[in-house]
Amino acid sequence: INLSFAAKQRELHSHVTNAMVLVNVLQAIYVIDFFWNETWYLKTIDICHDHFGWYLGWGDCVWLPYLYTLQGLYLVYHPVQLSTPHAVGVLLLGLVGYYIFRVANHQKDLFRRTDGRCLIWGRKPKVIECSYTSADGQRHHSKLLVSGFWGVARHFNYVGDLMGSLAYCLACGGGHLLPYFYIIYMAILLTHRCLRDEHRCASKEFRVSSTAVLPAQTDFL
Repeated sequence: INLSFAAKQRELHSHVTNAMVLVNVLQAIYVIDFFWNETWYLKTIDICHDHFGWYLGWGDCVWLPYLYTLQGLYLVYHPVQLSTPHAVGVLLLGLVGYYIFRVANHQKDLFRRTDGRCLIWGRKPKVIECSYTSADGQRHHSKLLVSGFWGVARHFNYVGDLMGSLAYCLACGGGHLLPYFYIIYMAILLTHRCLRDEHRCASKEFRVSSTAVLPAQTDFL
């Protein structure tokens, strides 16, 4: 869809602006990442807790294709040619955001796959070992990662996600609010996800192991 918008912009205006190129490049990286790391996506809140239904079916077929290409659509009819410093700033913001998003998710996935027997930022990861009772009365044992980006803050991958989302919007300049609906929506979506995650964790009865490595962030639970 983005490439079609770029072609339409060239048809209407005889050239493709650097803003359109930035949107295509940054969003292409994000899309390719999800194909390349598809197995990781199967462990996200969307699949593990929301499951497949109207929410994901309608969202993936209707809402996502429209909303995630909103910047390209805007640039077709309101072409923006960014100054070099502005374009470089948007590119760096998008790439740094993607780096944080990818590395944070990779750290969590690596920790889960190896049961903590790995290195995070070159060191043995710090963990909180605990057991909890789920709503069905079953006892479970869990290890919570508090190293790397997950030792800086919970859901630090969302920070990278929001940085990338903001980069797409900033590529459209400041002429209209419409392209910025995306960052507003993403902020609401991810905040809501955090609240749902907090609620799900709060419903579990945790018991922290006395052998756990407890870092300064004792509010991690």
